[in-house]
Amino acid sequence: MRFEDWEPHYTAILEYFGFEREADEEAALLLADLAGGRDDLALLESLIRDRVVTVCGNAPGLRDELDRIEGVVLAADAAAEVLADHGIRPDAVFTDLDGATDVFIDLSERGTVMVVHAHGDNIPLLRHWVPRIPGPLVATTQAAPLAHVHNLGGFTDGDRAVFAADALGAARIQIIGFDLADPDVDPVKRGKLFWAGELLHLIGYDLR
Repeated sequence: MRFEDWEPHYTAILEYFGFEREADEEAALLLADLAGGRDDLALLESLIRDRVVTVCGNAPGLRDELDRIEGVVLAADAAAEVLADHGIRPDAVFTDLDGATDVFIDLSERGTVMVVHAHGDNIPLLRHWVPRIPGPLVATTQAAPLAHVHNLGGFTDGDRAVFAADALGAARIQIIGFDLADPDVDPVKRGKLFWAGELLHLIGYDLR
C-alpha cells in the first residue's frame, strides 16, 4: 500500500487513540540509526512472492490451529515463541518487540527475518533489542517511510504481517491464531483489535 493511500487510515488511528505522529517519526529515525543501513526487504520478498503464506497471530487458540500451517510462516510477535515451542521456526517475525524474548535472538541466528516496527511507545525496546539481532532485519514504521524503514501498511503485529504478505506478492494468505473479538483484553487492546479488523477488510480479509 502506498503511503498516500495508507495515510488517511493512519491519521484516523492517531486520532482514535490520541497517539502523536511526531513520536512515531522519532521512533522511526531511531530505528533507522540502530539498524545502521541493514535492510533485508528483498530477502523477505523472495520468501513470500508467489508462495502460500500462513500468518500466525498470538490468540490463545493458535495452538489448536498449528496443523493448518502451510507454506511460508509469518509470526506476529509472541506467536513466534509458541511456534518455536512446537518445533516450528517461522520464516519471519513481525514485532514491535513488546513480546520479545531471547527466543527471538535464537530464531534470528537461525535465519528468521525480524521485521521490527517502530512506534512512539517502544523506543526503549528498540534500543534494547535491535542491536542484539544478529540475523536478517527489516525495519518498519506506521508513519512516512524512510530510506531503509518501510511502511507496508497495517497497525498491529498481526495485520502488518498480512499487509506485508499481500504487498510482497503472496500467492495465497491464510490467517490463523487471530481472535479480533477476544473479550479478555483491556480497552486499548480491544481498540487495536477493532482497527486490525477494519484494516484487514481493506485488503479483502474480513475477520470482524
